[in-house]
Amino acid sequence: MSEFKKKYIEQSKELPIRGCFDVIVAGGGPAGIAAAISAARAGAKVLLVESSGILGGVSTSGLMSHWTGDSRGALYEEILQRSYSEGKDYYFTDRDYAYPNKFIINTEKLKLAYMEILEECKVEILLYTLVSSPIMNKNTVEGIIIESKSGREAIFANTIVDATGDGDIAYRSGASYYMGREEDGKMQPMTLMFKVGGVEYDKANFALFFEDNYQLSNGYMIQDIAKQKLNSPMGHVLLYPNQIPGVVSVNMTNCIDVDGTKIQDLTHATLYCQKQIYIIINFLQTHIPGYENCYLYQTASSIGVRETRHFKGMNTITKQDISEATQFDDWIATECFFNFDVHNINGPGLDPEGEQDN
Repeated sequence: MSEFKKKYIEQSKELPIRGCFDVIVAGGGPAGIAAAISAARAGAKVLLVESSGILGGVSTSGLMSHWTGDSRGALYEEILQRSYSEGKDYYFTDRDYAYPNKFIINTEKLKLAYMEILEECKVEILLYTLVSSPIMNKNTVEGIIIESKSGREAIFANTIVDATGDGDIAYRSGASYYMGREEDGKMQPMTLMFKVGGVEYDKANFALFFEDNYQLSNGYMIQDIAKQKLNSPMGHVLLYPNQIPGVVSVNMTNCIDVDGTKIQDLTHATLYCQKQIYIIINFLQTHIPGYENCYLYQTASSIGVRETRHFKGMNTITKQDISEATQFDDWIATECFFNFDVHNINGPGLDPEGEQDN
C-alpha cells in the first residue's frame, strides 16, 4: 500500500453482554479497590475491572514506597494491618520525625491483601481488561464497553465508579474538565520508581522529603550534591527504607512536559526514566554513604503519573482547603490530610507553591 488512509470507519456489530451489576468499578488501584469493597460490604453486586494483571495500581505495580499523610479509617487500617511486615515499630526516629514500619509498603503482601479482601467480599474481578468506552443513555452512563483477550463486550450497571486515575470514563462520557494546572495546562512530572539492594543500613542515609537537606558524613549536603551532580530534570534525593534487608526505595527519576493521557508520552516517559536509573545508582554509590555497593534490585512495571484531568464537579477543593485540611458538611472521608505535595513542573524538587514541611 503506497498511502495510508487518514481515517478508518469501524463497522458496527452486536456485542455480547457479559453481565449486569449493581456497581461497576473501573480501575483497580487503592481508590477503586476501596470503592469495590465498600459497595460489596453494603450488599451490592460488584464488578472490578483492571487493565493490568496486578491489583493495586501505583501502590503495587508502581512500587510505591510507603503510605503517607495523616489518614484514619476502618478500611485503611485493615489494609495496613493485613499487608505490613511484623517487626520493629519504627525504622528510625532521628531528624525530628519517626518512620513507622506499618506505613512501609510490602508490595507482595499488599497484592495478596487486596485480592483476599475482594474475594471475601465476593467482588467479581476482571484483570487484563481495558475499559474502552461508556454506554450512554442521553446524559446517563449505564454501562461500559470492555476489551480483552476474550474480545469486545458490554457490561451494564446501576452505578459506574470511575477509578481509572485519569477519569477515562468521565472524559468519554462528556464530563467537563481541565488539564493540569488550571492557568496554563502544565502537569507535574512522571516518575518510575525503583529499588536498590546492597545498602548498608547501619550507615545508610534516607531522605523522605525534599526539605531533607542535611549534611552527610562525607561533608556533602544531601539535596545540594544531587542538584550539582545530576542533570535536570533529575536532581533531588528521595530515599525510603524497605522491609527487605538492605533494600531502599528510590523516588528520583523525573520526566517533565509529558501528558499521561497520551500513549506516546507514557511510552517516552517510561523509557526516559529507565535510562536515568543507572545514572542515579552511580550517583548513590559515589556520593551517599551506605550505598557504595548498592545495585538495581527492582524496577516498577508502571510509571507514576501525578496529574492529568481535573473534573469540574459541583464544588472544587481549593489550595487553601488542602493546606487547612478543611472538613465539609457532606464529607465522605474524614481525618485525611497531607501536605500540598506539588512536584516542580520544570525540573527536580518541589514546586514553589508546594508545601512539604516535615
